[in-house]
Parts: sequence; C-alpha cells; structure tokens
Amino acid sequence: MAAPFDQRPDLIWLDGSLIPTADCKINVLTHGLHYASCVFEGERAYGGTIFKGTAHSERLKRSARVLDFEIPYSVTEIDTAKRLVLDRNNQKEAYVRAIAWRGSEALGVSAQNNKIHLAVATWEWPSYFDPAQRLKGIRLDLAEYRRPDPRTAPCLAKAAGLYMICTVSKHRAETRGYADAMMLDWQDRVAECTGANIFFIKDGKIHTPIADCFLAGITRATAMELARRRNIEVIERRILPEELSNFSECFITGTAAEVTAVSEIADWKFTPGRITQQLMSDYTAEVQPKGKAAAA
Repeated sequence: MAAPFDQRPDLIWLDGSLIPTADCKINVLTHGLHYASCVFEGERAYGGTIFKGTAHSERLKRSARVLDFEIPYSVTEIDTAKRLVLDRNNQKEAYVRAIAWRGSEALGVSAQNNKIHLAVATWEWPSYFDPAQRLKGIRLDLAEYRRPDPRTAPCLAKAAGLYMICTVSKHRAETRGYADAMMLDWQDRVAECTGANIFFIKDGKIHTPIADCFLAGITRATAMELARRRNIEVIERRILPEELSNFSECFITGTAAEVTAVSEIADWKFTPGRITQQLMSDYTAEVQPKGKAAAA
C-alpha cells in the first residue's frame, strides 16, 4: 500500500524553501481550509519536462486574482520552483501540484490582510485510468450535482471550492462501478466530468460544450489543436443530454486523464474509433520531449 501523502519521502517547495513532506504543515485555522480561499494547478512532467508548465503557472496567477488575492511570486519564479522540486525529488514521469492559499492571520469571511502562501509538490504518478481501459473506454455515471451558474461561483478559476461537488459525484460513481461521472450545467446541458473536459464525435466532427461555467482545460485546448492539425473540425456548442445517442465516439481530456476514450455514459453507449485513437496517439507524442523533438 502506498504511503499517505503526508508521509512521502519527497521534498515540497513552500514559500521559497524546500522542506521534507512530513515537516510541511499548515495550521488548522488556515483561511484556505475554512473558506476555500485556495487555488491550484495539476500538471504532468514527461521525461522530466513539465508539459505547458508556464501556461499552468499563468492560470494559477489568474485564478488567484479571481479569488481576490495576488500570489507573491512571478510566473517565472513559479516555473523555477516547479523545476527545482522535480529535480530535487529526482522524478521524471510525475504529477506536479502548485497550490496557493490564504493563511491563518485572520479567520472570518474577510481576510484581506492574510499572508498568501504558495507550495509546489511532485510525485510519481502512473496513468490515471488503467491503460487497457483507456483504449477500450471507461464508463461514466451521470452526476446528480450540476456545474453552477457562472453568476453564482468563480467558475473560470481553478479554485478548490469548486471541486467539492466533484468529489461527491466521483465517489458516488465509483460506488456504483463507474470510473467517473459526467456533470450537466445549471440549465441541464452537458458540461464536463468531475476533473476532465468531454468531447463527442459525429460524422467525423468533434463536438464539445462551451466552457462558460467550467474550466476550459489546457489539455482540452491541446486536444482541439491536435484535431485541427488533422483537419478535423471542432465545434464548441451547447449539447443536450438527449443528443448523446446521436454520437458515435466520446472521449475526455485532462492533465490526469490525458486523452481517454469513453464507452458508456449512464445508458448511452459509444465505440472508441479512429478519431479518438488518433488523438490519444497524437497527445502521447505531443507531451513527450522526444516526440516534440521529432516533430520540430
């Protein structure tokens, strides 16, 4: 059994210093814990190189501003910290977690003068889903919770509080034998999965929901770019659940999920086909340093 995360032998970068994971602690009265004033990024390193690391650092800074705080480190400094942690932990194929939050100087809804902390952790992490299942297609449940109206929550930030309903929905899906769950939005339109964006294929064209109440992922943008390089049309539009029976293929994208085929969403069935398989292959080539070098 893997060691609990707080007992890992790795180093974590915290507010400018490298600290053993077991010694990296925050107070229970931290504002980020009580009021979810916390933003984060999930990234992957392939061959020791973080894929689109700067784009992730930029989004981390934007997310913090949406939550009304400024991370006291530049994008360049965040990039440097991530590379340092990877190097010192001697990890090549790894997950990278950068996270920023309000500290414990004041505990109440208002915390304008609280110190802003930043940490970077890394760990070796294999495929999020079983590799064979990724090709065959994972099964998704239909989540009960909806992605909220963007007028009611900071939906375009990668904010910790937005993931509360995702954890609940994924747990319920796993309990029922599914790998994940697809969420609708507040108007009952298709939105995303609990930690990944979703795509559908019909007549050789890719359809994906408009990302206005959920995060438009960096992996999502990469998959769309790869499709367009293949002259595959990508259509961003409103998608209703009753349309799902008209699609032949489905796949999800995310830093953890990468590009993963879907075979089932509740009662809707899909058959992973040529386009999904091509994008899975193209994405693998894109993220690998040697793949980039060969394509250059």
